[in-house]
Amino acid sequence: MNAASIRQRARAHLAQVDPAFGDIIRRVGRCPWDGSSGHTHFGFVLRSIVYQQLSGAAAGTIFGRVQAMYGGRSPTEPELLATRTQQLRKAGLSSRKVEYAKELAARSHSGEIALHELHTLPDDQVIETLVRVRGIGRWTAQMVMMFHLARPDVFPELDLGIQKGVQKHLGLRRLPTPERTAKEGLRWAPYRTIAAWYLWRSLELPA
Repeated sequence: MNAASIRQRARAHLAQVDPAFGDIIRRVGRCPWDGSSGHTHFGFVLRSIVYQQLSGAAAGTIFGRVQAMYGGRSPTEPELLATRTQQLRKAGLSSRKVEYAKELAARSHSGEIALHELHTLPDDQVIETLVRVRGIGRWTAQMVMMFHLARPDVFPELDLGIQKGVQKHLGLRRLPTPERTAKEGLRWAPYRTIAAWYLWRSLELPA
């Protein structure tokens, strides 16, 4: 099923199982999610490491500098491993992120982690594979599944924006815990990725 069909089915399903969610969909409008990043698996996970704990603009600038070192594209594992740490630091990467990136490249290139097979793995194994690398946690693995592997039913319960979206949607007095956030999200399966996108956008709507 292509992304357009998934989006169409998701909107209908979400509005049916949760009429109040249908109002969010109407107010937010079209969802552009297609789950395709245009990167290799290594390139997207590397990008995810760069983007951690930075604003989108700052991270985009740094990642653009990294890509410029390789002709405007993401490096391969051998290319990154051959790049001196000082060069990556000049591009704006912290020393810790350079360590994470180098470890990712080394373990993927050696075959220790099945990075190139991510698209063949079920969701739980994708997470299990990625969190074995330092600097990659559950949230990062979920972003990989949502915005690179095009998995339509991922709900990032650790994400503060999703927690705030659930709080606003349900009119909760307190921010829900990750556990409650995940539990509330079950109603939107099997299209929780699209539900998450709408929850993020719902925070921009007036009360």
